[in-house]
Amino acid sequence: MNEFFGKIIALVDSTQLPQQLTDVDYVGLFSNPWFLVPFITMVCYMLWKQKWRDLLFVLIFIGLWWSSGTDYMQSLVVNGEVQIKKILPVLFGGACLLGLVIYILFGRSD
Repeated sequence: MNEFFGKIIALVDSTQLPQQLTDVDYVGLFSNPWFLVPFITMVCYMLWKQKWRDLLFVLIFIGLWWSSGTDYMQSLVVNGEVQIKKILPVLFGGACLLGLVIYILFGRSD
């Protein structure tokens, strides 16, 4: 099992995915018509079809993406040590968000 996760971590490291996510130009992305037109079209389609669950998932993803770039998230690890007083609110918020997603997916009936 350890080999399996080792291969996944090696794949993520070889693609440099975390570095690519931190180097995203948010202003450039949301002012680029090649991204903005399909994104607005998707959101309008979800509103028109009343796909509230899917729209909520898109908003959660955008919120997580935005919050991961804040100064607070960048200061969670200082000199290789996790700051426990700063990580606890993040863990609590993540647990609440995960509970909401599980409730939306499995707890409710449409």
